[in-house]
Amino acid sequence: MTEFTVWAPEAKRVRLHLPGAADHEMRAGRDGWWRVEVPDAGTDYAFLLDDDDQPLPDPRSAWQPSGVHGPSRIYDHAAFEWTDGSWTGRQLPGSILYELHVGTFTPEGTFDAAIGKLDHLVDLGVDLIELLPVNAFNGEHNWGYDGVCWYAPHEPYGGPDGLKRFVDAAHARGLGVILDVVYNHFGPSGAYAPKFAPYVGERHTPWGQAVNLDGPHSDGVRRFIIDSVLMWLRDYHVDGLRLDAVHAMPDTRAVHLLEEIAAEVENLSTHLGRPLSLIAESDLNDSRLITPREAGGHGLHAQWNDDAHHALHTLLTGERQGYYGDFGTMECLVEVLTGGFFHTGTWSSFRQRHHGRPVDRQRVSGYRFVAYLQNHDQIGNRAVGDRLSASLSPALLRVGAVLLLTAPFTPMLFMGEEWAAATPWQYFTSHPEPELAAAVVSGRRAEFAAHGWPPGDVPDPQDPQTFLRSRLDWAELDKPEHREMYDFYRRLIALRKSRPDLSDPRLHTLDLRHGDQFLVMRRGGCLVAANVAGKPQRVTLPGVARRVLLATGNGVTVMRDRIELPPETAAIVAL
Repeated sequence: MTEFTVWAPEAKRVRLHLPGAADHEMRAGRDGWWRVEVPDAGTDYAFLLDDDDQPLPDPRSAWQPSGVHGPSRIYDHAAFEWTDGSWTGRQLPGSILYELHVGTFTPEGTFDAAIGKLDHLVDLGVDLIELLPVNAFNGEHNWGYDGVCWYAPHEPYGGPDGLKRFVDAAHARGLGVILDVVYNHFGPSGAYAPKFAPYVGERHTPWGQAVNLDGPHSDGVRRFIIDSVLMWLRDYHVDGLRLDAVHAMPDTRAVHLLEEIAAEVENLSTHLGRPLSLIAESDLNDSRLITPREAGGHGLHAQWNDDAHHALHTLLTGERQGYYGDFGTMECLVEVLTGGFFHTGTWSSFRQRHHGRPVDRQRVSGYRFVAYLQNHDQIGNRAVGDRLSASLSPALLRVGAVLLLTAPFTPMLFMGEEWAAATPWQYFTSHPEPELAAAVVSGRRAEFAAHGWPPGDVPDPQDPQTFLRSRLDWAELDKPEHREMYDFYRRLIALRKSRPDLSDPRLHTLDLRHGDQFLVMRRGGCLVAANVAGKPQRVTLPGVARRVLLATGNGVTVMRDRIELPPETAAIVAL
């Protein structure tokens, strides 16, 4: 006997549809759940709501082998043979993250192909791989943020078993896996869950209707999300989740959904005996997200820090348009390095209002802020998806890497950054519906036209070449200029891991001095000096220098209490 269940609290009638067999009437139970037991049910199934004869996939489907519009397939999580029984996890403090997109990380664009590149990540020295969303979406290629099946890995990537093979292989190499998940909206095609229950409400996000977290029947919606969270961590053995755009999850209930998630994940972590990390993406600059529940916060472990990105990006590139307007000075970078955020209740010219709140530097550790020079958003949401390597000199790229990897934050690299990949990372989709495809193309071009970009210069998201251009070119590693950058990243990461001072996450112990386009950052017994100017600089040191541990270029001279830095150069010095 196979039991089928589905939550449809407002339905008058629910039937189980088995392809090639008679439909089965389901029984209404408590709290809106419908059930039926069927002998010899087979593997594929769907549901019929009320008197509608359109079969709908299961909102909790674990496997959609025929795509998001097809029937669901029964999947037994217990059938996979794991080999990671000795895996004890990877804690977030001290770790280095590496963000990758399965579809463009390799030419094949699958979980199994990505396994073949794991040794590269081990050699590089990263600790945690952060996968862009892999839950099922309509079409072949997509960033992943149009997902509609919150329990099923995308079939073209390799489906459920493919994801498990990837996690298992990563653990065998000592690498943890963080999974990016989207619970703030459903994608525009194949979102059948709202037909079963009020999963969405009247409020809207920039990407569609907001999820119903506090309206009628929201108890079931919240359980739907929490069970998905626990499934990824428990059944797929992943080591943490990155929660997309939590500021777009309006919740007026006394206990916020994020706090509920944190409590249940803590319980699961205790049971599994390994650390499980929750990382938020938030536009609020509010450290309550990462404040422990015991102190009145939501209890998440970390959050992405766009202020750190903006401070570094503007300083290195000189760009000041849009939301970069308030950034770009060495003073700004110092504020971020010592205070976590730049906007801490201060005026934001981009938002035309005050933004953020101060961070308690004594209580909030720097590792709770995930910082980056580049990520999928900051590259892909540029009109042509150009990486920093398209506009910065190799010297400045190295300076940026030093500042990122010696800051008191949790650093994250974006795939290919470690060798200054020349391939862009552009916004791509593959919506099969002509009207939706046309709307995405026109919307993308209209967005950038408002900022002065000619429509013809903005890549067509639906053009297959836009996707193909965004694939990493691994052959670049055979070219001297790319190999040199990769070797530099390896040495820098190895130095960070060999010197505890360079990964010290305490914000309040940071000792900073700065001047005209130079920064000196004392990290215990190490000193980080950076010159972003196009001219040499002589910088006084707060201590006696013993030797240079790492320099981004030639010509660095240390004389006890001062250092001479050539243009666009950084050095790490032992005191």
